[in-house]
Amino acid sequence: MTGRSEFVIEVEGLLTAFGDRVIHQDLDLTLERGEVLGVVGGSGSGKTVLLNTVLGLKTADGGTVRLFGKDVSEMTKEEHAEAERRSGVLFQQGALFSALTVIENVSSPLIEHTRLSRDTIRELAELKIAMVGLGPESHHLKPAELSGGMKKRAGLARALALDPELLFLDEPTAGLDPIGAAAFDELIRTLSDDLHLSIFMITHDLDSLYAVCDNVAVLADKKVVEKAPVQELEKSDHPWIQEYFLGPRGRAAARAA
Repeated sequence: MTGRSEFVIEVEGLLTAFGDRVIHQDLDLTLERGEVLGVVGGSGSGKTVLLNTVLGLKTADGGTVRLFGKDVSEMTKEEHAEAERRSGVLFQQGALFSALTVIENVSSPLIEHTRLSRDTIRELAELKIAMVGLGPESHHLKPAELSGGMKKRAGLARALALDPELLFLDEPTAGLDPIGAAAFDELIRTLSDDLHLSIFMITHDLDSLYAVCDNVAVLADKKVVEKAPVQELEKSDHPWIQEYFLGPRGRAAARAA
Protein backbone atom coordinates (compact mmCIF):
# COMPACT_ATOMS: atom_id res chain seq x y z
CA MET A 1 0.00 0.00 0.00
CA THR A 2 1.22 3.50 -0.84
CA GLY A 3 2.29 5.49 2.20
CA ARG A 4 0.44 8.64 3.16
CA SER A 5 3.49 10.75 2.32
CA GLU A 6 3.03 9.78 -1.34
CA PHE A 7 -0.39 11.42 -1.54
CA VAL A 8 -0.40 15.03 -2.69
CA ILE A 9 -4.20 15.25 -2.31
CA GLU A 10 -6.30 13.35 0.26
CA VAL A 11 -10.03 13.89 0.57
CA GLU A 12 -11.83 11.93 3.29
CA GLY A 13 -15.55 12.00 4.05
CA LEU A 14 -16.06 15.31 2.27
CA LEU A 15 -19.38 17.10 2.73
CA THR A 16 -20.09 20.22 0.68
CA ALA A 17 -23.41 21.99 0.41
CA PHE A 18 -25.05 25.23 -0.65
CA GLY A 19 -27.81 25.78 1.88
CA ASP A 20 -30.01 22.70 1.86
CA ARG A 21 -28.53 21.44 -1.42
CA VAL A 22 -25.90 18.78 -0.72
CA ILE A 23 -23.31 18.51 -3.47
CA HIS A 24 -20.92 15.96 -1.96
CA GLN A 25 -21.44 13.52 0.90
CA ASP A 26 -18.91 10.99 2.21
CA LEU A 27 -16.64 11.69 -0.76
CA ASP A 28 -13.20 10.06 -0.64
CA LEU A 29 -10.45 10.67 -3.18
CA THR A 30 -6.65 10.57 -3.35
CA LEU A 31 -4.07 11.74 -5.86
CA GLU A 32 -0.70 10.04 -5.66
CA ARG A 33 2.56 11.76 -6.44
CA GLY A 34 3.17 11.55 -10.20
CA GLU A 35 -0.39 10.45 -11.00
CA VAL A 36 -2.45 12.03 -13.78
CA LEU A 37 -6.04 11.88 -12.57
CA GLY A 38 -9.09 12.75 -14.63
CA VAL A 39 -12.26 13.76 -12.80
CA VAL A 40 -15.57 13.28 -14.60
CA GLY A 41 -19.23 13.49 -13.68
CA GLY A 42 -22.57 14.69 -14.94
CA SER A 43 -23.75 18.27 -14.82
CA GLY A 44 -24.29 19.28 -11.20
CA SER A 45 -22.06 16.52 -9.79
CA GLY A 46 -19.76 19.13 -8.26
CA LYS A 47 -16.52 18.75 -10.18
CA THR A 48 -15.58 22.42 -9.98
CA VAL A 49 -16.83 22.62 -6.38
CA LEU A 50 -14.45 19.78 -5.54
CA LEU A 51 -11.58 21.59 -7.27
CA ASN A 52 -12.32 24.81 -5.40
CA THR A 53 -12.54 22.93 -2.10
CA VAL A 54 -9.16 21.28 -2.60
CA LEU A 55 -7.69 24.67 -3.52
CA GLY A 56 -9.18 26.21 -0.38
CA LEU A 57 -11.40 28.58 -2.36
CA LYS A 58 -14.46 26.93 -0.79
CA THR A 59 -14.67 25.75 2.80
CA ALA A 60 -15.73 22.13 3.27
CA ASP A 61 -18.87 21.62 5.37
CA GLY A 62 -17.51 18.36 6.71
CA GLY A 63 -14.72 15.83 6.27
CA THR A 64 -11.05 16.49 5.66
CA VAL A 65 -9.06 17.81 2.71
CA ARG A 66 -5.27 17.50 2.83
CA LEU A 67 -2.93 19.13 0.35
CA PHE A 68 0.70 18.03 0.53
CA GLY A 69 -0.17 16.27 3.79
CA LYS A 70 -1.61 19.36 5.51
CA ASP A 71 -5.26 19.91 6.41
CA VAL A 72 -6.40 22.77 4.17
CA SER A 73 -8.79 24.09 6.84
CA GLU A 74 -5.98 24.37 9.39
CA MET A 75 -3.27 25.88 7.19
CA THR A 76 -1.67 29.11 8.32
CA LYS A 77 -1.36 32.00 5.91
CA GLU A 78 2.26 30.99 5.30
CA GLU A 79 1.29 27.36 4.65
CA HIS A 80 -1.38 28.46 2.17
CA ALA A 81 1.23 30.56 0.37
CA GLU A 82 3.63 27.60 0.29
CA ALA A 83 0.91 25.29 -1.12
CA GLU A 84 0.14 27.93 -3.72
CA ARG A 85 3.79 28.06 -4.77
CA ARG A 86 3.85 24.27 -5.12
CA SER A 87 0.69 24.21 -7.24
CA GLY A 88 -0.31 25.58 -10.64
CA VAL A 89 -3.87 26.13 -11.82
CA LEU A 90 -5.26 26.43 -15.34
CA PHE A 91 -8.87 27.57 -15.11
CA GLN A 92 -11.31 26.80 -17.91
CA GLN A 93 -11.14 30.19 -19.65
CA GLY A 94 -7.43 30.66 -18.98
CA ALA A 95 -8.16 33.44 -16.44
CA LEU A 96 -5.50 35.67 -17.94
CA PHE A 97 -5.31 39.29 -16.86
CA SER A 98 -6.89 41.11 -19.80
CA ALA A 99 -4.78 44.27 -19.41
CA LEU A 100 -1.47 42.36 -19.37
CA THR A 101 0.50 40.87 -22.23
CA VAL A 102 1.32 37.17 -22.37
CA ILE A 103 4.80 37.66 -20.92
CA GLU A 104 3.42 39.92 -18.19
CA ASN A 105 0.79 37.31 -17.31
CA VAL A 106 3.38 34.54 -17.09
CA SER A 107 5.71 36.78 -15.07
CA SER A 108 3.04 37.68 -12.50
CA PRO A 109 3.45 34.61 -10.22
CA LEU A 110 7.21 35.07 -10.23
CA ILE A 111 6.86 38.73 -9.26
CA GLU A 112 4.39 37.83 -6.50
CA HIS A 113 6.19 34.85 -4.98
CA THR A 114 9.91 35.42 -5.61
CA ARG A 115 12.55 38.10 -5.20
CA LEU A 116 14.26 37.38 -8.49
CA SER A 117 15.59 40.20 -10.62
CA ARG A 118 13.42 41.58 -13.41
CA ASP A 119 15.81 40.17 -16.03
CA THR A 120 15.72 36.70 -14.48
CA ILE A 121 11.93 36.78 -14.26
CA ARG A 122 11.72 37.70 -17.92
CA GLU A 123 14.08 34.88 -18.90
CA LEU A 124 12.05 32.35 -16.90
CA ALA A 125 8.77 33.63 -18.37
CA GLU A 126 10.19 33.31 -21.89
CA LEU A 127 11.27 29.74 -21.08
CA LYS A 128 7.78 28.77 -19.84
CA ILE A 129 6.14 30.34 -22.88
CA ALA A 130 8.41 28.35 -25.19
CA MET A 131 7.78 25.22 -23.13
CA VAL A 132 4.07 25.31 -23.97
CA GLY A 133 4.68 25.81 -27.67
CA LEU A 134 4.19 29.57 -28.08
CA GLY A 135 6.70 31.64 -30.03
CA PRO A 136 8.32 34.99 -29.22
CA GLU A 137 5.70 36.76 -31.35
CA SER A 138 3.14 35.99 -28.62
CA HIS A 139 5.04 37.78 -25.85
CA HIS A 140 3.52 41.21 -26.34
CA LEU A 141 0.00 40.12 -27.29
CA LYS A 142 -2.89 40.65 -24.90
CA PRO A 143 -5.53 37.96 -24.28
CA ALA A 144 -8.03 39.60 -26.67
CA GLU A 145 -5.50 39.10 -29.47
CA LEU A 146 -5.05 35.37 -28.82
CA SER A 147 -6.88 32.40 -30.28
CA GLY A 148 -8.58 29.98 -27.90
CA GLY A 149 -5.70 27.54 -28.12
CA MET A 150 -3.12 30.26 -27.53
CA LYS A 151 -5.03 31.45 -24.44
CA LYS A 152 -4.94 27.91 -23.04
CA ARG A 153 -1.21 27.64 -23.66
CA ALA A 154 -0.52 31.05 -22.15
CA GLY A 155 -2.59 30.10 -19.10
CA LEU A 156 -0.65 26.84 -18.83
CA ALA A 157 2.67 28.71 -19.05
CA ARG A 158 1.56 30.90 -16.15
CA ALA A 159 0.47 27.83 -14.18
CA LEU A 160 3.97 26.39 -14.69
CA ALA A 161 5.81 29.62 -13.83
CA LEU A 162 6.84 28.53 -10.32
CA ASP A 163 7.83 24.96 -11.30
CA PRO A 164 4.89 23.39 -9.44
CA GLU A 165 4.73 19.79 -8.26
CA LEU A 166 0.95 19.69 -8.66
CA LEU A 167 -1.09 20.99 -11.58
CA PHE A 168 -4.85 21.60 -11.56
CA LEU A 169 -6.56 21.69 -14.97
CA ASP A 170 -10.21 22.72 -15.33
CA GLU A 171 -11.59 21.58 -18.71
CA PRO A 172 -8.26 22.24 -20.48
CA THR A 173 -9.52 21.31 -23.97
CA ALA A 174 -12.96 22.96 -23.74
CA GLY A 175 -13.61 25.18 -26.75
CA LEU A 176 -10.75 23.78 -28.81
CA ASP A 177 -11.20 22.10 -32.18
CA PRO A 178 -10.29 18.37 -32.33
CA ILE A 179 -6.81 19.02 -33.73
CA GLY A 180 -6.07 21.70 -31.15
CA ALA A 181 -7.45 19.52 -28.35
CA ALA A 182 -5.29 16.56 -29.42
CA ALA A 183 -2.21 18.78 -29.51
CA PHE A 184 -3.01 20.11 -26.04
CA ASP A 185 -3.47 16.57 -24.71
CA GLU A 186 -0.05 15.65 -26.08
CA LEU A 187 1.46 18.74 -24.48
CA ILE A 188 -0.03 17.88 -21.06
CA ARG A 189 1.21 14.29 -21.21
CA THR A 190 4.70 15.39 -22.30
CA LEU A 191 4.95 18.00 -19.55
CA SER A 192 3.69 15.49 -16.99
CA ASP A 193 6.35 12.98 -17.97
CA ASP A 194 9.21 15.46 -18.35
CA LEU A 195 8.49 17.51 -15.21
CA HIS A 196 7.20 14.62 -13.04
CA LEU A 197 3.97 16.48 -12.33
CA SER A 198 0.97 15.27 -10.38
CA ILE A 199 -2.15 16.37 -12.27
CA PHE A 200 -5.77 16.80 -11.17
CA MET A 201 -7.78 17.33 -14.36
CA ILE A 202 -11.50 18.01 -14.68
CA THR A 203 -12.67 17.20 -18.18
CA HIS A 204 -15.64 16.16 -20.31
CA ASP A 205 -13.32 15.20 -23.15
CA LEU A 206 -13.26 11.44 -23.55
CA ASP A 207 -10.27 11.65 -25.89
CA SER A 208 -8.31 13.40 -23.13
CA LEU A 209 -9.16 10.65 -20.64
CA TYR A 210 -7.76 7.99 -22.94
CA ALA A 211 -4.74 10.01 -24.07
CA VAL A 212 -3.59 11.60 -20.83
CA CYS A 213 -4.93 9.99 -17.64
CA ASP A 214 -3.51 7.19 -15.52
CA ASN A 215 -6.79 6.94 -13.59
CA VAL A 216 -10.25 8.48 -13.77
CA ALA A 217 -12.42 9.34 -10.77
CA VAL A 218 -16.15 9.31 -11.46
CA LEU A 219 -18.40 11.64 -9.46
CA ALA A 220 -21.95 10.37 -9.12
CA ASP A 221 -24.43 9.94 -6.29
CA LYS A 222 -22.63 12.81 -4.42
CA LYS A 223 -19.35 10.92 -4.13
CA VAL A 224 -16.61 9.16 -6.07
CA VAL A 225 -18.26 5.94 -7.15
CA GLU A 226 -15.20 4.52 -8.89
CA LYS A 227 -11.56 5.42 -9.53
CA ALA A 228 -9.69 3.30 -12.07
CA PRO A 229 -8.00 3.34 -15.49
CA VAL A 230 -10.48 3.98 -18.29
CA GLN A 231 -10.13 0.42 -19.54
CA GLU A 232 -11.44 -0.85 -16.20
CA LEU A 233 -14.23 1.72 -16.08
CA GLU A 234 -15.47 0.40 -19.42
CA LYS A 235 -16.35 -2.82 -17.53
CA SER A 236 -18.26 -1.05 -14.74
CA ASP A 237 -21.91 -1.87 -14.14
CA HIS A 238 -22.72 1.59 -12.80
CA PRO A 239 -25.42 3.05 -15.12
CA TRP A 240 -23.86 6.50 -15.54
CA ILE A 241 -20.40 5.07 -16.20
CA GLN A 242 -21.80 2.66 -18.77
CA GLU A 243 -23.60 5.46 -20.58
CA TYR A 244 -20.58 7.75 -20.44
CA PHE A 245 -17.88 5.33 -21.56
CA LEU A 246 -19.87 2.87 -23.64
CA GLY A 247 -22.23 5.24 -25.44
CA PRO A 248 -21.49 6.11 -29.10
CA ARG A 249 -19.02 8.90 -28.26
CA GLY A 250 -17.28 6.77 -25.66
CA ARG A 251 -16.82 3.88 -28.08
CA ALA A 252 -15.37 6.27 -30.67
CA ALA A 253 -12.83 7.59 -28.19
CA ALA A 254 -11.86 4.05 -27.16
CA ARG A 255 -11.30 3.05 -30.78
CA ALA A 256 -9.11 6.09 -31.37
CA ALA A 257 -6.94 5.46 -28.28
